[in-house]
Order: sequence, then C-alpha cells, then structure tokens
Amino acid sequence: MVKTFGKGVIFALLSYIMWGVLPLYWKFLSAVDSLHILAFRILLSLSLVAAILLTSKNTAWLAVFKEPKKAAILVLTALFLCCNWGLYIWAVNRGHTIEASLGYYINPLVSIMLGLIFFRERLRPLQWAAAAIALAGVLIVTLASGSLPWISLGLALTFGFYGLLKKKLELSALESLGAETLASAPIGIFLLLFNFGGGNISCSGVQGLSYLADLSLHTLVLLALAGFVTTLPLYCFARSAKLLPLSALGFTQFINPTLQFALGLFVFKEAFPAHNFVAFIFIWTAVIVYIVSLKLAAKPNNVL
Repeated sequence: MVKTFGKGVIFALLSYIMWGVLPLYWKFLSAVDSLHILAFRILLSLSLVAAILLTSKNTAWLAVFKEPKKAAILVLTALFLCCNWGLYIWAVNRGHTIEASLGYYINPLVSIMLGLIFFRERLRPLQWAAAAIALAGVLIVTLASGSLPWISLGLALTFGFYGLLKKKLELSALESLGAETLASAPIGIFLLLFNFGGGNISCSGVQGLSYLADLSLHTLVLLALAGFVTTLPLYCFARSAKLLPLSALGFTQFINPTLQFALGLFVFKEAFPAHNFVAFIFIWTAVIVYIVSLKLAAKPNNVL
C-alpha cells in the first residue's frame, strides 16, 4: 500500500511539474503563430495517441463516435479543450503567464461551483468559504485594473466545462485524449489552411505555412514534439489518478500554477502590480482553505 502510494505521488509530481514548466516550451516556439502551434498540438497528439492505442488494439475511443449523444458531448468537449489550449498558448507568448497561472489556481474552485450547479453536489462550509475568498480576489483585480481578468477566467471556465463534460464519457485518460483530438482534427486542419490576419478569414492553403521553412532547426524539432509534450504528462497523471485518492491529488495540483507563476514573475519578468499581489493573496488563501477542506473531507463524519 505504501509502495503504491509512493509511486502514485511520483507520477503526480512528474505530471504537474511538466505542466508547470510548459510555458518555457511555448516560449521557445514564440516564432510560430499561436494558432499554428495549437493546430500542430492537436494533430500531432492525435497521431501519437492513436498509434499507442491502435498498437494495443484499443478501439474503445473510436466506438464513442457510434453513439450520437456521446459523440455530441465529445464534440463539445473538444471545443472547450481547443479553446483552453489556444488561449493558454496565446497568453504565454503574449506575456500573460501570471494571469494564466491565476486561471489554474481558481480552476478547482470553478469545478466546485459547476458541480453544485449541474450535479447538485453538496458543498462543505469550507468549500463555500474558499469560493467566496477566490471571488473576492477576482473582484479586486477587476476593480483595480478596470477590467475583468478575462484570460484567467477564460482558462478556468473552459477547463472547468471540459472536466464537467468528461464526466459523461467513460474513457481512460489516453482514450479520452485520442477521441478529443480526433474530434478536434478538423479544427486543426482548418487552422493550418486558413489565414486570420487583419480580422479577415481567407484560405491560404499550405502557402500560409511557408514561413516555417525559415525557422531554425531546433524550433522545428521542438514543434514536432508537441504531441509528445502533451501526451507524456497526461499519461503520468492517468497513472497517478489510479494509485492515489482524490484528496492527495488535490494537494499536488497546485504545483502546476505555482511553477507557472514563478516562471512569469522571475524568468519572463512580467509586470506584477500591487493590486495583483493583493488579489493573489486572496486566491492563495482560498487555495489553502480548499486544501484543508479536502483533508477534512477524508475524515469520516466531518462536516467542515
């Protein structure tokens, strides 16, 4: 039991550390159009995961498309995933890594509220308190800056709804990624073949990718690894989810936004005004309260 738990912790740490340092990878690809990065991420992930699943003769991820209701849910799931991936890549390469990290801090709290709304899950008092404190942090950012932190909220909401819809699909992590990227493939092809410059959409065909030939070899190699860097942390997470209780995963999931925040502040030297610091204190407090609620929830007959 202890050995299994230890192995689960290692896989969880690996997955969240890899996700946490992913902004470095996107920064190395800043010479590539963000929409093209998204397209390659979708199509290369599909190629890699499909090869793994088909080699092991796993076709469960393809069978989902035979059921109209599940196929419709899968298309919606794919849309939320594409929006989340695309916004994240764009945010990092436009100097908004800290805002992106805020989105992943509040994501678990968004998931709590979505569970309350759609599944009528009961919230413990500490979870209500965590959600209220996080909301106060968002309001501080909004009032101080004069605008909603739309990048943070966009990432939290798209990933929250993505997780919500995934509950309705009984697939493993790799099967789910295979099905989602297959459903997203038309979007990936569309992004590669069309030009979105100047607010107009035009079909540029493969000519729109001609600039890739001028990129350095190491940039092209890194771009070719987009499927691998997407699949590997997901595989580690899937292994950890089978070996660890949900409460333990709840503790480790905040490694990801913490590393993103550190990269944005100390490596990318992004601006961090005083009102953002105050707001983050509220968010970090909400995270601590949320973690405490997970810890107490593991104890029987505890209502906090």
